[in-house]
Amino acid sequence: MPCCVIDVPLSVLDLAPVAAGATAGEALRHTTELARRTEELGYHRFWVAEHHNMPGIASSAPAVLLAHLAAHTSTIRLGSGGVMLPNHAPLVVAEQFGTLDALHPGRIDLGIGRAPGTDQVTALALRRTMEGLSAEGFPRELAELMNHFTGERPGPITATPGRGQQPAVWLLGSSGFSAQLAGMLGLPFSFAHHFSSQHTLPALALYRQSFRPSRWLAEPYAMVAVNAVCADSDERAEWLAGPSALSLLRLRSGRPGPLASPDEAAAYPFTEVEREFVRQRREGQAMGSPETVRRQLGELLARTGADELMLTTLVYDVADRVRSYELIATKVAGGLRRDG
Repeated sequence: MPCCVIDVPLSVLDLAPVAAGATAGEALRHTTELARRTEELGYHRFWVAEHHNMPGIASSAPAVLLAHLAAHTSTIRLGSGGVMLPNHAPLVVAEQFGTLDALHPGRIDLGIGRAPGTDQVTALALRRTMEGLSAEGFPRELAELMNHFTGERPGPITATPGRGQQPAVWLLGSSGFSAQLAGMLGLPFSFAHHFSSQHTLPALALYRQSFRPSRWLAEPYAMVAVNAVCADSDERAEWLAGPSALSLLRLRSGRPGPLASPDEAAAYPFTEVEREFVRQRREGQAMGSPETVRRQLGELLARTGADELMLTTLVYDVADRVRSYELIATKVAGGLRRDG
Protein backbone atom coordinates (compact mmCIF):
# COMPACT_ATOMS: atom_id res chain seq x y z
CA MET A 1 0.00 0.00 0.00
CA PRO A 2 1.28 3.53 -0.74
CA CYS A 3 2.39 5.43 2.34
CA CYS A 4 0.85 8.71 1.27
CA VAL A 5 -0.72 10.70 -1.55
CA ILE A 6 1.17 13.73 -2.87
CA ASP A 7 -0.13 16.80 -4.67
CA VAL A 8 1.77 17.34 -7.90
CA PRO A 9 3.07 20.81 -8.85
CA LEU A 10 2.07 21.98 -12.32
CA SER A 11 4.29 24.24 -14.43
CA VAL A 12 4.28 25.83 -17.89
CA LEU A 13 6.55 25.56 -20.93
CA ASP A 14 5.85 28.24 -23.53
CA LEU A 15 7.35 28.63 -27.01
CA ALA A 16 6.08 32.17 -27.70
CA PRO A 17 4.29 30.88 -30.83
CA VAL A 18 3.99 33.31 -33.72
CA ALA A 19 0.51 32.87 -35.21
CA ALA A 20 -0.10 33.32 -38.92
CA GLY A 21 -0.77 36.99 -39.58
CA ALA A 22 0.82 38.10 -36.29
CA THR A 23 4.26 39.50 -35.45
CA ALA A 24 7.00 38.29 -33.12
CA GLY A 25 6.29 41.30 -30.91
CA GLU A 26 2.68 40.22 -30.52
CA ALA A 27 3.81 36.67 -29.72
CA LEU A 28 6.12 37.92 -26.98
CA ARG A 29 3.41 40.13 -25.50
CA HIS A 30 1.08 37.12 -25.44
CA THR A 31 3.73 35.08 -23.62
CA THR A 32 4.04 37.90 -21.06
CA GLU A 33 0.27 37.89 -20.60
CA LEU A 34 0.33 34.13 -20.13
CA ALA A 35 3.13 34.31 -17.55
CA ARG A 36 1.17 36.83 -15.48
CA ARG A 37 -2.02 34.79 -15.66
CA THR A 38 -0.41 31.44 -14.83
CA GLU A 39 1.26 33.10 -11.84
CA GLU A 40 -2.18 34.21 -10.64
CA LEU A 41 -3.48 30.67 -11.14
CA GLY A 42 -0.77 29.18 -8.92
CA TYR A 43 1.45 27.43 -11.46
CA HIS A 44 4.87 26.65 -9.99
CA ARG A 45 7.25 27.70 -12.75
CA PHE A 46 7.19 29.21 -16.25
CA TRP A 47 9.87 28.20 -18.75
CA VAL A 48 10.66 29.34 -22.28
CA ALA A 49 12.58 27.30 -24.84
CA GLU A 50 15.42 28.26 -27.16
CA HIS A 51 14.76 27.70 -30.87
CA HIS A 52 16.35 29.27 -33.92
CA ASN A 53 15.49 29.68 -37.60
CA MET A 54 11.85 28.85 -36.88
CA PRO A 55 9.38 31.51 -38.09
CA GLY A 56 6.69 30.17 -35.77
CA ILE A 57 8.64 30.47 -32.50
CA ALA A 58 9.79 33.79 -30.97
CA SER A 59 11.68 32.47 -27.92
CA SER A 60 15.12 32.53 -29.56
CA ALA A 61 16.78 34.46 -26.70
CA PRO A 62 15.62 32.93 -23.40
CA ALA A 63 17.76 35.08 -21.10
CA VAL A 64 16.42 38.30 -22.63
CA LEU A 65 12.84 37.09 -22.53
CA LEU A 66 13.18 35.85 -18.95
CA ALA A 67 14.44 39.26 -17.81
CA HIS A 68 11.31 40.81 -19.30
CA LEU A 69 9.02 38.18 -17.74
CA ALA A 70 10.66 38.60 -14.34
CA ALA A 71 9.94 42.33 -14.47
CA HIS A 72 6.24 41.59 -15.12
CA THR A 73 5.76 38.88 -12.48
CA SER A 74 6.68 38.58 -8.82
CA THR A 75 6.46 35.03 -7.46
CA ILE A 76 6.45 32.37 -10.18
CA ARG A 77 9.78 30.66 -10.89
CA LEU A 78 11.15 31.48 -14.33
CA GLY A 79 13.56 29.48 -16.41
CA SER A 80 14.85 28.07 -19.65
CA GLY A 81 13.44 24.89 -21.03
CA GLY A 82 16.08 25.08 -22.15
CA VAL A 83 19.21 26.93 -23.08
CA MET A 84 20.97 24.76 -25.68
CA LEU A 85 24.52 24.69 -24.38
CA PRO A 86 26.20 23.65 -27.66
CA ASN A 87 25.12 27.01 -29.12
CA HIS A 88 26.89 29.14 -26.51
CA ALA A 89 30.12 29.62 -24.63
CA PRO A 90 29.58 28.43 -21.03
CA LEU A 91 30.91 31.75 -19.73
CA VAL A 92 28.20 33.68 -21.57
CA VAL A 93 25.44 31.44 -20.16
CA ALA A 94 26.89 31.80 -16.64
CA GLU A 95 26.95 35.58 -16.91
CA GLN A 96 23.43 35.79 -18.35
CA PHE A 97 21.83 33.54 -15.74
CA GLY A 98 24.07 34.89 -13.00
CA THR A 99 22.67 38.32 -13.84
CA LEU A 100 19.10 37.00 -13.76
CA ASP A 101 19.70 35.31 -10.40
CA ALA A 102 21.34 38.44 -8.96
CA LEU A 103 18.34 40.52 -10.00
CA HIS A 104 15.69 37.95 -9.01
CA PRO A 105 17.23 35.68 -6.35
CA GLY A 106 15.44 32.42 -5.69
CA ARG A 107 13.27 32.60 -8.84
CA ILE A 108 15.56 31.51 -11.69
CA ASP A 109 15.92 28.05 -13.24
CA LEU A 110 18.62 27.24 -15.78
CA GLY A 111 17.45 24.28 -17.81
CA ILE A 112 20.24 22.99 -20.05
CA GLY A 113 19.86 20.94 -23.21
CA ARG A 114 22.51 19.30 -25.37
CA ALA A 115 20.73 19.54 -28.74
CA PRO A 116 21.18 22.72 -30.80
CA GLY A 117 17.44 23.40 -31.04
CA THR A 118 17.87 24.12 -34.72
CA ASP A 119 19.51 22.87 -37.90
CA GLN A 120 23.27 22.42 -38.16
CA VAL A 121 23.77 25.43 -40.47
CA THR A 122 22.09 27.72 -37.93
CA ALA A 123 23.96 26.07 -35.05
CA LEU A 124 27.23 26.78 -36.82
CA ALA A 125 26.18 30.40 -37.35
CA LEU A 126 25.56 30.69 -33.59
CA ARG A 127 28.77 29.06 -32.40
CA ARG A 128 30.91 30.08 -35.43
CA THR A 129 32.98 26.93 -35.08
CA MET A 130 32.31 23.20 -35.20
CA GLU A 131 33.99 22.79 -31.82
CA GLY A 132 31.44 22.06 -29.11
CA LEU A 133 28.63 21.21 -31.50
CA SER A 134 28.86 17.45 -30.90
CA ALA A 135 27.22 15.61 -28.02
CA GLU A 136 30.64 14.34 -26.90
CA GLY A 137 31.63 17.82 -25.76
CA PHE A 138 28.52 18.41 -23.67
CA PRO A 139 29.69 16.97 -20.30
CA ARG A 140 32.89 19.02 -20.45
CA GLU A 141 31.05 22.23 -21.29
CA LEU A 142 28.45 21.55 -18.59
CA ALA A 143 31.23 21.09 -16.03
CA GLU A 144 32.76 24.39 -17.17
CA LEU A 145 29.41 26.15 -16.80
CA MET A 146 28.82 24.75 -13.32
CA ASN A 147 32.30 25.80 -12.25
CA HIS A 148 31.57 29.40 -13.22
CA PHE A 149 28.81 29.35 -10.58
CA THR A 150 30.59 27.34 -7.86
CA GLY A 151 34.24 28.30 -8.32
CA GLU A 152 35.27 24.82 -7.14
CA ARG A 153 38.13 24.77 -9.64
CA PRO A 154 39.73 28.25 -9.43
CA GLY A 155 40.95 29.66 -12.71
CA PRO A 156 41.84 32.94 -14.40
CA ILE A 157 38.21 33.82 -15.26
CA THR A 158 35.55 34.95 -12.81
CA ALA A 159 32.00 35.21 -14.14
CA THR A 160 30.50 38.42 -12.73
CA PRO A 161 27.60 38.08 -12.14
CA GLY A 162 27.86 34.32 -12.03
CA ARG A 163 30.34 33.23 -9.35
CA GLY A 164 28.37 32.56 -6.19
CA GLN A 165 24.95 32.90 -7.85
CA GLN A 166 22.57 29.99 -7.49
CA PRO A 167 20.15 29.57 -10.39
CA ALA A 168 18.66 26.09 -10.11
CA VAL A 169 20.41 24.04 -12.80
CA TRP A 170 18.36 21.32 -14.52
CA LEU A 171 19.27 18.90 -17.27
CA LEU A 172 16.74 18.39 -20.05
CA GLY A 173 16.52 15.32 -22.20
CA SER A 174 14.58 13.27 -24.74
CA SER A 175 16.66 10.09 -24.41
CA GLY A 176 18.89 8.34 -21.90
CA PHE A 177 22.10 10.38 -22.26
CA SER A 178 21.07 13.44 -20.24
CA ALA A 179 19.01 11.27 -17.89
CA GLN A 180 22.07 9.32 -16.83
CA LEU A 181 24.26 12.43 -16.64
CA ALA A 182 21.68 14.26 -14.50
CA GLY A 183 21.55 11.29 -12.14
CA MET A 184 25.32 11.02 -11.84
CA LEU A 185 25.62 14.76 -11.10
CA GLY A 186 22.68 14.79 -8.67
CA LEU A 187 20.72 17.36 -10.68
CA PRO A 188 16.97 17.62 -11.28
CA PHE A 189 15.89 16.19 -14.62
CA SER A 190 13.14 17.25 -17.04
CA PHE A 191 12.08 14.81 -19.74
CA ALA A 192 10.56 15.91 -23.06
CA HIS A 193 7.61 13.52 -23.09
CA HIS A 194 5.80 16.01 -25.35
CA PHE A 195 7.91 14.95 -28.33
CA SER A 196 9.66 11.74 -27.23
CA SER A 197 7.01 9.76 -25.37
CA GLN A 198 8.38 6.34 -26.38
CA HIS A 199 11.57 7.04 -24.41
CA THR A 200 9.98 8.50 -21.26
CA LEU A 201 9.89 5.47 -18.98
CA PRO A 202 13.38 4.11 -19.85
CA ALA A 203 14.93 7.56 -19.39
CA LEU A 204 13.27 8.15 -16.02
CA ALA A 205 14.32 4.68 -14.83
CA LEU A 206 17.90 5.39 -15.90
CA TYR A 207 17.87 8.75 -14.12
CA ARG A 208 16.67 7.23 -10.86
CA GLN A 209 19.07 4.29 -11.08
CA SER A 210 22.02 6.61 -11.79
CA PHE A 211 21.18 9.21 -9.15
CA ARG A 212 23.83 10.18 -6.63
CA PRO A 213 23.02 12.66 -3.83
CA SER A 214 24.69 16.03 -4.34
CA ARG A 215 24.91 19.52 -2.91
CA TRP A 216 21.79 20.30 -4.96
CA LEU A 217 19.56 17.29 -4.35
CA ALA A 218 19.37 14.52 -1.76
CA GLU A 219 16.91 12.49 -3.84
CA PRO A 220 16.05 12.36 -7.55
CA TYR A 221 13.54 14.91 -8.80
CA ALA A 222 11.95 14.30 -12.20
CA MET A 223 9.66 16.59 -14.15
CA VAL A 224 7.79 15.43 -17.25
CA ALA A 225 6.83 17.89 -20.00
CA VAL A 226 3.55 17.02 -21.73
CA ASN A 227 1.39 18.57 -24.44
CA ALA A 228 -1.89 19.73 -22.89
CA VAL A 229 -4.89 21.30 -24.61
CA CYS A 230 -7.94 21.66 -22.38
CA ALA A 231 -11.26 23.10 -23.56
CA ASP A 232 -14.91 22.85 -22.62
CA SER A 233 -15.33 19.72 -24.75
CA ASP A 234 -13.18 17.02 -26.34
CA GLU A 235 -14.25 18.21 -29.79
CA ARG A 236 -13.22 21.81 -29.10
CA ALA A 237 -9.83 20.68 -27.78
CA GLU A 238 -9.26 18.55 -30.88
CA TRP A 239 -10.04 21.51 -33.12
CA LEU A 240 -7.70 23.80 -31.16
CA ALA A 241 -4.89 21.23 -31.38
CA GLY A 242 -5.04 21.03 -35.17
CA PRO A 243 -2.49 23.82 -35.80
CA SER A 244 0.16 22.14 -33.64
CA ALA A 245 -0.22 18.92 -35.65
CA LEU A 246 0.18 20.81 -38.92
CA SER A 247 3.15 22.74 -37.51
CA LEU A 248 4.83 19.46 -36.59
CA LEU A 249 4.35 18.06 -40.08
CA ARG A 250 5.75 21.20 -41.68
CA LEU A 251 8.76 21.15 -39.39
CA ARG A 252 9.36 17.48 -40.16
CA SER A 253 9.35 18.22 -43.90
CA GLY A 254 11.78 21.14 -43.54
CA ARG A 255 9.12 23.83 -44.09
CA PRO A 256 8.62 25.50 -40.69
CA GLY A 257 6.33 28.51 -40.66
CA PRO A 258 3.98 30.56 -38.50
CA LEU A 259 1.35 28.68 -36.52
CA ALA A 260 -1.70 28.06 -38.73
CA SER A 261 -5.24 28.90 -37.67
CA PRO A 262 -7.57 26.07 -36.62
CA ASP A 263 -9.58 26.59 -39.82
CA GLU A 264 -6.47 26.26 -41.98
CA ALA A 265 -5.41 23.13 -40.10
CA ALA A 266 -8.89 21.61 -40.42
CA ALA A 267 -8.83 22.19 -44.19
CA TYR A 268 -5.39 20.61 -44.65
CA PRO A 269 -5.61 17.31 -46.63
CA PHE A 270 -3.75 14.98 -44.25
CA THR A 271 -2.63 11.74 -45.87
CA GLU A 272 -3.06 8.47 -44.02
CA VAL A 273 0.68 8.39 -43.32
CA GLU A 274 0.53 11.92 -41.90
CA ARG A 275 -2.50 11.09 -39.76
CA GLU A 276 -0.69 8.09 -38.32
CA PHE A 277 2.37 10.24 -37.58
CA VAL A 278 0.20 12.75 -35.71
CA ARG A 279 -1.62 9.96 -33.87
CA GLN A 280 1.66 8.47 -32.65
CA ARG A 281 2.94 11.86 -31.49
CA ARG A 282 -0.26 12.45 -29.51
CA GLU A 283 -0.05 9.17 -27.60
CA GLY A 284 0.36 9.78 -23.90
CA GLN A 285 -0.43 13.49 -24.18
CA ALA A 286 -3.40 15.36 -22.67
CA MET A 287 -6.16 16.73 -24.88
CA GLY A 288 -9.85 17.21 -24.23
CA SER A 289 -12.37 18.42 -21.68
CA PRO A 290 -11.31 18.87 -18.04
CA GLU A 291 -12.54 15.35 -17.25
CA THR A 292 -10.55 13.86 -20.14
CA VAL A 293 -7.40 15.83 -19.32
CA ARG A 294 -7.63 14.85 -15.64
CA ARG A 295 -7.76 11.19 -16.61
CA GLN A 296 -4.90 11.49 -19.10
CA LEU A 297 -2.62 13.40 -16.75
CA GLY A 298 -3.48 10.99 -13.95
CA GLU A 299 -2.48 8.06 -16.13
CA LEU A 300 0.78 9.80 -17.01
CA LEU A 301 1.54 10.35 -13.34
CA ALA A 302 0.78 6.72 -12.55
CA ARG A 303 3.14 5.51 -15.28
CA THR A 304 6.01 7.89 -14.62
CA GLY A 305 5.88 8.73 -10.91
CA ALA A 306 6.81 12.27 -11.92
CA ASP A 307 7.47 14.76 -9.14
CA GLU A 308 6.15 17.59 -11.31
CA LEU A 309 4.35 18.06 -14.63
CA MET A 310 5.20 20.81 -17.10
CA LEU A 311 2.39 21.60 -19.52
CA THR A 312 2.96 23.05 -22.97
CA THR A 313 -0.01 24.34 -24.96
CA LEU A 314 0.52 25.21 -28.60
CA VAL A 315 -2.72 26.73 -29.90
CA TYR A 316 -3.40 29.60 -32.29
CA ASP A 317 -5.22 32.15 -30.14
CA VAL A 318 -3.74 33.39 -26.86
CA ALA A 319 -7.23 33.48 -25.31
CA ASP A 320 -7.56 29.74 -25.92
CA ARG A 321 -4.07 29.21 -24.50
CA VAL A 322 -4.96 31.10 -21.35
CA ARG A 323 -8.32 29.32 -21.12
CA SER A 324 -6.65 25.91 -21.27
CA TYR A 325 -4.41 26.74 -18.31
CA GLU A 326 -7.36 28.21 -16.41
CA LEU A 327 -9.42 25.04 -16.87
CA ILE A 328 -6.54 22.83 -15.77
CA ALA A 329 -5.83 24.98 -12.71
CA THR A 330 -9.47 25.20 -11.60
CA LYS A 331 -11.00 21.89 -12.75
CA VAL A 332 -8.11 19.43 -13.16
CA ALA A 333 -5.29 20.18 -10.73
CA GLY A 334 -7.26 19.42 -7.59
CA GLY A 335 -7.86 15.88 -8.75
CA LEU A 336 -4.24 15.13 -9.63
CA ARG A 337 -2.35 13.01 -7.14
CA ARG A 338 0.47 10.52 -7.26
CA ASP A 339 1.15 7.71 -4.84
CA GLY A 340 4.27 8.32 -2.80
